[in-house]
Amino acid sequence: MCHPTLTQRLWLPALIVLAGCGSPGVPSPPSLEVARPVSDLRAVRKGNTVYLTWSVPQATTDRHNIRHPGPTEVCRAVRTTMKDCGAPIGRVPFAKAPPATTAAPKPQVSYSDQLPENLQAENPTANVVYAVSALNSYGRSAGLSNLAQVPAVPTLPPPADFQAQVGTEGVRLAWKAATPPKDLPGVRYLYRIYRREAGSANETVAGEVELADNTPPTLLDRGFAWEKTYDYRLAVVTVVGLGSSEQQVEGDDTPAVTVVAHDVFPPATPAGLQAVFSGPGQKPFIDLIWAPNTESDLAGYNVYRHQLDGPPVKLNSDAVKAPTFRDTDVLAGRQYFYSISAVDVRGNESPRSEEASESVPLQ
Repeated sequence: MCHPTLTQRLWLPALIVLAGCGSPGVPSPPSLEVARPVSDLRAVRKGNTVYLTWSVPQATTDRHNIRHPGPTEVCRAVRTTMKDCGAPIGRVPFAKAPPATTAAPKPQVSYSDQLPENLQAENPTANVVYAVSALNSYGRSAGLSNLAQVPAVPTLPPPADFQAQVGTEGVRLAWKAATPPKDLPGVRYLYRIYRREAGSANETVAGEVELADNTPPTLLDRGFAWEKTYDYRLAVVTVVGLGSSEQQVEGDDTPAVTVVAHDVFPPATPAGLQAVFSGPGQKPFIDLIWAPNTESDLAGYNVYRHQLDGPPVKLNSDAVKAPTFRDTDVLAGRQYFYSISAVDVRGNESPRSEEASESVPLQ
């Protein structure tokens, strides 16, 4: 600690503003109290709605905590760039960050903008550019955020009469054709169908179909799994440009259609059955052969036999894997009639094939 002398105590008040026991310091400039500009603005369009999201700035341009926050202005223009906000289309209140002791990320803010129909009609091949400007309580800002843009092209409404039907080959989806607007060069349309398993948050694109005149639209989905429940939805996608400059905008969705993919469809009936006796001098047997089925879920075949005026009886206990069978339980002097059915892995059995007969001669 410093101990001034008597003389020093006399002139110390005059110098107290100029000197002291410590070293003199450079005074800090006052804080500008303006938030750092947003740098992660994102824009996604669905139908006529543009969804904007960004992280709320929590510090000023000179790295101080924001003490005088204000709202954030949302800016929109139809051009390739934006130097100032102009007349904002909306304002979003300041969102306070969680306590610094937590590891939570910066709060996210969302804003939805409905594109006016006249804006789309007048600028179908242009882009709509968005930015946000974070203000302080005095209405001052450090400038615009990064720019985010979406195509201004009009989208088509969802098609009517969207239906789904389960069949032997898959889920057949059908709907009424959409009518595209005329005179839009560089713009084309396609249908996009989504599939989501019940209870899951994940969606898969089941397929896409180009929009064509005078062609009833349909899609056969084979990418599902049997014995599960799925929701399907469809939207018309507007595609602007070509190649690497191509941009896509999805229209609004159809109502979801629920499908229970229950397999009650048997394999095809086997064909080409032939029955051949073993021949003299051998232990008697009858060989059967037929054309193989090609279903991916085929489990095998059942073999049926009967005699005159008798009912068909299944000869195998387990499904026969190959399209051949040898019947060794035959007696001389008898005639046997055979038929074959196909069975899938879920137990669905086809109708029996046309019969083939063979006689065992007397020895």
